[in-house]
Amino acid sequence: MADITRRTLLRHGIVMGAGALVSAPALRFAQAAQAQTLTLYNGQHARTTAALVDAFTKATGIKVAIRKGSSSQLANQIIEEGQRSPADVFYAEESPPVATLGEKGLLVKLDDSTLSQVLPGYTAKDGVWTSVSARCRVIAYNRDMVKPAELPASVLDMATEAWKDKVGFVPTSGAFQEQLIAIKFLKGRPAALNWLKGLKQYGRIYNGNMAAMKAVEAGEIATALVNNYYWFAVAKEVGEDKMKSALHYSANKDDPGGLITVSAAGILKTSTNQAAAQQFLAFMVSQAGQQAIVDSVAEYPLRPGVVSPFNLKPFDELDPPKVSPADLGDAADALDLRREAGLA
Repeated sequence: MADITRRTLLRHGIVMGAGALVSAPALRFAQAAQAQTLTLYNGQHARTTAALVDAFTKATGIKVAIRKGSSSQLANQIIEEGQRSPADVFYAEESPPVATLGEKGLLVKLDDSTLSQVLPGYTAKDGVWTSVSARCRVIAYNRDMVKPAELPASVLDMATEAWKDKVGFVPTSGAFQEQLIAIKFLKGRPAALNWLKGLKQYGRIYNGNMAAMKAVEAGEIATALVNNYYWFAVAKEVGEDKMKSALHYSANKDDPGGLITVSAAGILKTSTNQAAAQQFLAFMVSQAGQQAIVDSVAEYPLRPGVVSPFNLKPFDELDPPKVSPADLGDAADALDLRREAGLA
């Protein structure tokens, strides 16, 4: 029995010295942790979150009830619920919905020990949220329809007549809207609006990123603006050696086409399970948590030393523009820009 109790306490990060007796409070803590259930509002891909939650529960005994929805919908729901929100943790596919809650004062500061596990530049400036995993904006292209040398130096050049009917894009995608805000941040609002107007005139709209990626693979359109992991999702179905498409990574440091975007998470102030919620966020960026995430999806870990099983271009070889998740903020102007361009 003592061995079982010791393993339980170790699993919860409680270290005992040799020959130490198990105290009643420590035992009650371990039992309470096993009985706890966190409520997670999840905007991240279901498969990724399931892998993460399964690993967390196995490591801690803490159960997690998942409520699924789009990141923006869940952020709005939390705001509407106010003090009545049952959410303990919000995990979003993109950073802006989490940043929105942070800017409204709805999130608590994360433990410094958690924030320090993540690469510099990938946490909120006030520490109320952290990035969890990263992906890169790319141009997916059909190798039979366009050659690498024909691809432009900047994604801005694709919203032109030269690329008429050759570019697929998803204006409702969170990552696309982050890219739009990055253009505004780097080039100014008029440039962002002109880019949108050009894509509307010359590009082709798709309802989802996977649909756009599959259209490129099928030869329905020459290129698409997507995140890198969609190519790997199709390759998993088709086989990498049979893929007719490839990914183009921008080599231009001033190009918003190489933007790195992230998934992110934070803890609600209204959570009644603050200690367990902090434990969950710490697990998300731990070695085990990061490995569970990158084993399930072709995203980049943000904790050094974690290796993806996917054949990703090395993270340190990407040449992204100098726009951090914190710089993107809540991306509030993206919808206004889409409306002005006639894409809302």
